[in-house]
Amino acid sequence: MSEQNAKLSDAKILDEIIAAIQDINYGEILITIHNSKIVQIEKREKRRFIPKGGT
Repeated sequence: MSEQNAKLSDAKILDEIIAAIQDINYGEILITIHNSKIVQIEKREKRRFIPKGGT
């Protein structure tokens, strides 16, 4: 992979991470790294429901 393609790829990965963070209200973003490279981004969103009158 050329250096220019690597930088474009890094920019796309960063955009994906930023989009995931902006899209989530409660939960976690998990970034998996293999051999110093980001290979996966996972978004887990939590939703909790509190019954009326409950604390």
